[in-house]
Amino acid sequence: MVERFLEGRGAVITGGASGLGRGIALAYAERGANLVLVDINEELLEKTSKEITQISGQKVIPIVCDVSNSDQVKAMAKQAFSELDNVFVLNNNAGISINYGKDLLKVYEKMWDQMMSVNLKGQWIVAKAFGRKMRTQKIEPIAGKMIHTASLAGMVVDAMTPVYSLTKVGIIAMVKLLAQSLAPKVTVNSLSPGYHFTPIYLNRELMKTIMDEGHVKTPLNRLGTIDDVVNVSLFLASPASNFITGHNFPVDGGVGEVGSPANYLITDI
Repeated sequence: MVERFLEGRGAVITGGASGLGRGIALAYAERGANLVLVDINEELLEKTSKEITQISGQKVIPIVCDVSNSDQVKAMAKQAFSELDNVFVLNNNAGISINYGKDLLKVYEKMWDQMMSVNLKGQWIVAKAFGRKMRTQKIEPIAGKMIHTASLAGMVVDAMTPVYSLTKVGIIAMVKLLAQSLAPKVTVNSLSPGYHFTPIYLNRELMKTIMDEGHVKTPLNRLGTIDDVVNVSLFLASPASNFITGHNFPVDGGVGEVGSPANYLITDI
């Protein structure tokens, strides 16, 4: 039986049309949350929103928004607060990954700007648009929960995805700053997925190539799933995590801390 601990709570998920965002959104809805799903892909967003409503019976409002555009984010946040009774959970998940294999000194400025704008600036703009109002909500003992998607690449920087790594390092640091700013009413934490089969990878063979080239070894000996991340996100959205803020939670099968993270060197590993 699924405990409906999000009954009467609203949740906003950016990057909610597919992958981790879709999985998290469905899990929140099954536990009683009404949702605002945010994505830049309008067609997929509408499809996902309808599917989650059909499965869960919960209210799901789709909002098309480019998280790197502050005007769009402000309008999205205003609509979210008007559509939902509250925004108890903000899942700051939208992000992109492009140009695997580019050395940092060979990265084009346009590529740098695009990834920084969506991954790091975008999460900051969204947090800014929601944080202060979440802090004033009359919900006890915690008025809201902010959950950011970081990455293993932010814990152990990855030479083959350098700008992506830098954005995720920034997110992990930003979470600590936001936790200070929004305490004691809103908790702020991040999740760091490792090697998971999600739409950010084009296919399973690409993921295998990335892992092989980096000599990655995963102690738990399998790829991550969307459910692995969803389960930790549910914990952070639940009352069980009310005394946790400012932390990053690796969901990587042990790669980052006890396995062999990507190194891209010719070795005997």
